Amino acid sequence: MALPDLNFVLRGPDGLSLLIGPPFVGEPRTKVEKLPCSTIIFSDDGSRFAVSTTEKIVIYDSNLVKDICSFAVSSAVAISFSPCGTYIQSFQKASGDQKNFTIWNINTGVAVLLQSKKAFSKSSWPLIQFSQDETVACQLVTNEVHLFDAKDFSKGIVDRLRFPGIDGLQLSRAPPSHLATYVRENKGAPASVCIFSRLHLASSQPVARRSFFKASTANMMWNQGSTALLVVAHSDVDKTNKSYYGESRVHFLTTDGSHEGSVPLSKEGPVHDAQWSPTGKDFVVVYGFMPAKVTLFDTHCNPLFEFGTGSYNTVRWNPHGRFVCLAGFGNLPGDMAFWDRNTLKLLGTTKASCSVSSEWSSDGRYLMTATTMPRMQVDNGFKVFKYNGSLYFEKRIDKLYEVLWRPAVLGTYPDRPPSPSTVNGSEQGSQKGTMSAKATVKPAAYRPPHSSHTAAVRAQLFGEDPESSGELSKSALKNKKRRGKQKEKKEVPDSESVDMNAAVSELNEKLESVSVSPNSETRN
Repeated sequence: MALPDLNFVLRGPDGLSLLIGPPFVGEPRTKVEKLPCSTIIFSDDGSRFAVSTTEKIVIYDSNLVKDICSFAVSSAVAISFSPCGTYIQSFQKASGDQKNFTIWNINTGVAVLLQSKKAFSKSSWPLIQFSQDETVACQLVTNEVHLFDAKDFSKGIVDRLRFPGIDGLQLSRAPPSHLATYVRENKGAPASVCIFSRLHLASSQPVARRSFFKASTANMMWNQGSTALLVVAHSDVDKTNKSYYGESRVHFLTTDGSHEGSVPLSKEGPVHDAQWSPTGKDFVVVYGFMPAKVTLFDTHCNPLFEFGTGSYNTVRWNPHGRFVCLAGFGNLPGDMAFWDRNTLKLLGTTKASCSVSSEWSSDGRYLMTATTMPRMQVDNGFKVFKYNGSLYFEKRIDKLYEVLWRPAVLGTYPDRPPSPSTVNGSEQGSQKGTMSAKATVKPAAYRPPHSSHTAAVRAQLFGEDPESSGELSKSALKNKKRRGKQKEKKEVPDSESVDMNAAVSELNEKLESVSVSPNSETRN
């Protein structure tokens, strides 16, 4: 059975274009282009995508590129699909008494939840968190967590957790067995992260808890299987004055309470990134002052492998968890290293400077980086790299806003190992994995414009043969002859030196005999 084509989206000033991804020859083919929109998102399975315009939200079938339905939401600030694609939630700027947050049922076109919200934050979006199977939905409000029946929102709030000062919430998605809450540091009291069992919220007793200082914000990440939680805590101020960007720590908690502590990091400095493997069995942390160190840990927080050091601040796992890319984007030069997680071998290295975004394809064989506006006003475009770091395709675009791969259900594409040529030449791949198929040429040393006369000057001073010309100047010839004569005088053959020493010895003997004879006569 043939595998479905990879698709990706380019969004610019003229709208979006849906293209057919690799493998292809020459340029990628286009399925649709210049579709008007200001925002685009895909459903988790990639079967649908939604775009927002100044007048409405339109949902399309990804295969046929035909609109399915639309909702009268003007100038939506943000939109998001539920995991199974049953609902879509939207947020728009508040206008009077209008309720600006809505959850729509895509199949029926009915708004199942309407609320008024004063402020919007990307860090807290989506406002309603769904479990992977859409059986549970939850929402963070002031000092409380509200739970809904995701199959029937008409029931209203079915359960709640009272937690004064709560500032963050993360629902475990698969399975939806636990809730993680975060309370920031305040008035000398430490920040804290708690894990609650969703089925026993009435007791309000956490199954795991971790308190720590130096934390103004925290990013909480569940692993696949909902057995462990990573918490990256960040403080805006570094009291030691070692880092301009503040301090950060990684904490690790398990739902069974067996581990509640910090991740043991062997290098001092900030935590740049931490990401779970899609398998949920291990995670990677990039940490320390540059060059940063990269370490692989298991679910017991034990270090498994050291990837070494480099200019890295980003971790990107492919959907199967087989390949992992370590990269340095933002204010770093864009170095990228591709590793095989199963064999722990380096497959290749390359560079993608000025990259704003990076994402793996749904088949796990290609990584796409993009330079987009508004962060970068020049050199916009995207690059597609293979899993070993070799450049597959590159294109410059005058103005590019966004690049997205079309996602797919895990299992649609097989988890393929590296090709034999890549495995056998893993060391060579690390050298050949450059931005082009050609070998990187080391830049030559700078030579000032007047350096062409250097050879003649050296010839005059030292008598060397100039490389730029085949003849010496008159002064150079004169100096060379003079030095040659001086050298000949100093160099005496060995035989002559022996004769000279013998003559000196004979002369000394005669002088001694002459000096002795007169004395002997006077005595007589």
